[in-house]
Parts: sequence; C-alpha cells; structure tokens
Amino acid sequence: MQSGSGSENVLGLAIEQYQEIIKLEPDSVDDHLLLGRLYRLNHELDKAEAEFKIAIKLEPDNEEAVTTLAYLYNEEGDSARAAQTLSSVPDASRSAKLYAALGYTYEQLKQYKQAITAYRKATELDHDNLDAIRGLAECLMDDGQLDAALEQYKVIADANPEDAQTYVRMAEIYRQDGKFDLALENLKKAGSMVQDSMEVPYNMAAVYQAQGRYDDAIQVLMELLKKTEKSDGNYSQSEKNNRALFLERLGTAYRDNNQDAAAVDSFRKMLALGDENAERGYQQIIDTYREAKEWQKATDAAKEATDKLPNDRGLKMVYAAQLADMGKPDDGLQLVKSLLNGTPADREVYISLAQMNSRLKRWPDAEAALDKAEELSTKPEEKEYVQFLRGSTFERQKKYDEAEKEFRKVLANDPQNAVVLNYLGYTLADRGINLDEAVTMIKKAVGLDPANGAYLDSLGWAYFKQGKYDLAEDNLTKAVQHMASDPTVQDHLGDLYQKTGRLKLAAMHWERALEEWNKTIAPEVDTDDLAEVQKKLESAKVKLAKEEPQK
Repeated sequence: MQSGSGSENVLGLAIEQYQEIIKLEPDSVDDHLLLGRLYRLNHELDKAEAEFKIAIKLEPDNEEAVTTLAYLYNEEGDSARAAQTLSSVPDASRSAKLYAALGYTYEQLKQYKQAITAYRKATELDHDNLDAIRGLAECLMDDGQLDAALEQYKVIADANPEDAQTYVRMAEIYRQDGKFDLALENLKKAGSMVQDSMEVPYNMAAVYQAQGRYDDAIQVLMELLKKTEKSDGNYSQSEKNNRALFLERLGTAYRDNNQDAAAVDSFRKMLALGDENAERGYQQIIDTYREAKEWQKATDAAKEATDKLPNDRGLKMVYAAQLADMGKPDDGLQLVKSLLNGTPADREVYISLAQMNSRLKRWPDAEAALDKAEELSTKPEEKEYVQFLRGSTFERQKKYDEAEKEFRKVLANDPQNAVVLNYLGYTLADRGINLDEAVTMIKKAVGLDPANGAYLDSLGWAYFKQGKYDLAEDNLTKAVQHMASDPTVQDHLGDLYQKTGRLKLAAMHWERALEEWNKTIAPEVDTDDLAEVQKKLESAKVKLAKEEPQK
C-alpha cells in the first residue's frame, strides 16, 4: 500500500497534534474550532460537526463557531439546520458576518424575501461588504425586483469597476427590462475584461435574438459551438451542459427566423448529450413541429422520446397531450393519470391534466385539476402559474371577469410578467374595453420581448380597436412576419385592410386565415372565429365581384 501525499501526512499530523492539545485544554473554543476545520479539510464531516458543536456549547454566542457550523450544514445540503443554527443567536448579538451567512442560507433554501432582509441587515452594519451586497443583488433578481437589484450591482461596479461578472448581471437585468442597447453596452464592458469567455457571447446572442437580429445571434452561437468542439467528442458533463445551452439557443433562433429544419437539426444534436439535455432537445423538437402545424411529426417525436427516455415523466405527459390532440383524448388522459403517485410531484401531473382538459373543453375537470395543483403549490411562482392557468381557462369559457381577476392577481406580485401582460391586454382589447390600459400592458410586454409575434399582434389589434390604423398596420405586419401561419394574425390584418378600404388585400388575408384554420388540429380551433372569417370572406368576394368591370 502506498503512503499518502505529503500534504495528507501534514494534515494527519496536525489533527493528531490538536487532538492532544484539546485533551490538555478541553475548554478552549479556538482549539475546538481549529480541530473542526482540520477535520473538515480531511472530509471527516461528522467529527468536524462535533467539534463545532462543542465550541458553541462552550460559548453559545461565538459568531465564528455558529457561522462555521452553519456553513458546514450548507455544504452538506442541510440549509434548514444551518438557518436554525444561525437564528439561535439573538438579534442584538448578530454581526454583519452572521447576517450575511443567514442571507446565504436563506438563499440556498430559495426563501428570497428572508434572504433579502438578512443581506440588508449585513450591508447596514458593514457598508463595504461587497459579498453581502452581491448576495442581496442576486436575491433581489431571484425575487423579481429587477430595479432594486440593478441599484445594488451599480454599487458593486462603482466599488470594483473591473468586476466583469457584475456587468454581465447588469446586462441580464437590462435584457429582461427590454433595454437592449444598455444590455449590449454592459456585455461589451465585461467582454473587454475577460478572455475566452463563453458567458458573455452567449448573453450577447440572447440579446440579439430578443431584438430580432437572428442572423447575428446565429453567427455568435455557431462560433461558440465551433470554439468548444472536441474532435473526439469526449466532453465532460459541464462541457455537455454548455454545448446543450448553445445548441438550444441556436435552435430557437433558427425557429424564430422561420428556419424550422435547421432548428430541428440543432435540437437533435442535443440528444447525444444525454440526461436533461436530451429531454430538453426532444421538448424543443416537438414544439418546433407543433408551431409548424406538423402534428404527426410532433406526435412521432414525442413517441420516440418516451421510447428513448422511458423514465422521463415530463415527456410522457407531452406524448399524452399529443395523443389527446390527435383524437385519442381518453388514452392521453389515462396515461397522465397513471403518473399520479401521491407525492408533491403530482403537482405537474395535475397541471398537465388541467391543460389537456381545457383544450378538450372539459371545463369542470380542468378546474378540478387546477384546484389540486394549487394545493400542492408551495412557492409563490408556482401559485402564480396556477392563477395564470385558471385565468386562461376562464377566458376560454368567455368568463372574462373571472379571468381578469386571476390575471391581475399574478400581475400584483409579478408586474413584469410579459405573458400575463399580453394575455390580459389582448383580452381587454378584443372586448373593446379599457383600451388605454390594454395598450399600456401590451406595450410593456413588447418592450420585454420585442420580437414576439403574438405580442406584436396584440398591440396591433389594440391600436386597431382604438382606431389608430397606421400604428395597427405597423405592428400587425411585423407580427405576420413572425407568425405567418397563425390564422388570428391573418384575420386581424384582413380586418385592418377592410377598414382602410383595401378589400382585395383583406380577402387575401382572410383566405390565408381559413387555410391555416384548416391545417389546425381540433382543440386549437375556435369555431366561432372560423365561422366569422368564412362569413367575412364570402361577403368580400360578393362585393369584389360586383366591383369588377363587366365585359
């Protein structure tokens, strides 16, 4: 048997020495702490914990002992015990260091509001504690308080102008806030400070994509993939995860640019990267086929996914939804119900059941599933998502007041939620009520995601309802560039052209709307809208026929 390395021998000798010292001085807090740290370095965590506990027993308010034990618990993944340990120190005895440790611990527990309170206490007691300020900024971001987070990052940037990571985080906030020029400016600052960064160009690609600069985004991502490619294909797990991120972003950029074949090819390359990367790859392939109305290909891809990854519950639910959409609703619902197992994981199953039943217009079943999902929702964002789905279910039943109530609940807690801003704004605009508020909401959603065709359509339709036809046309024509296969966008353009005296153009877009409705699977067809488009088109054809000169 070979002897250990020199450093291991030194560590072992140090442990032996302090074991003897403690026998001579058993009441020395500092010696117990030092021995505990030595055990920790030697990966003897149980012995380390015992020494830290002895130190705390000898001196209950010893900050060093309490925080060191708490960090040990955090390392072991037991942040609840870490929080309990730190909280045992009375408020009056807590220093900036202890509050920072408490903030970090709450952050690990994803209890961001408690973490924010603790980090704020730390920064009040020690204004120069940049680690605490950074922790505060991170938690504010995680809690959706982007403006407040940005202010903290500015403090860090002023104190340490060469900290590239701070500029990356500021850029992310600006991107989420729709301030893309500022996002790029900060990413360029960060890029000038670090060499061979993958994070900076990846984030630049995300900004380009949000701006609708798809060619620029694609070029940056292709360069990243080439730069990180290994000829032997032998990647570490972290390298696989990075490549999967690059491929996924590349695929969505292709899809947004109406290059569906290239998108699918990019997503398929994720499959070889295994685990969650393969799962996301399949999800994106299915979504791409669905957006292209290639329903059978989407179903085939979902079936392939469940065959290749039989233990993946999420993909089974996607496959079940495809079965329901393709005319086998009971088979799909039964497959999803078979995944219920009486654990917290049932929440996602009930979410899936709610969405499927809503598409099938089985409203009582959809609402019952949402009630079950809400019972299992513990985090604020989980409860907000259930509220959004309940609002969507009400809206599809034309229960507009109930839908609006649910959407406003979400916005009260998450005013930057672009999906809900758009959904509620469109619902108001479509009914012709509160049009100024509707436009304000949708403009905010567009600002957060300016290349989103659905949001552009909503904004164009809201302007149409206001009688602002130039603005309506500008946004609707942009929307149709992104969503030419969407029947609703085509219908809206038809209405605009009719209203502005261009009946031939109106008829062309209504014709296209009918074509797209006819390619759409039954659960996505609004029969009232379809009938209305048919009626408008027939009327337009009659008028155009009468206007044609007689031969």
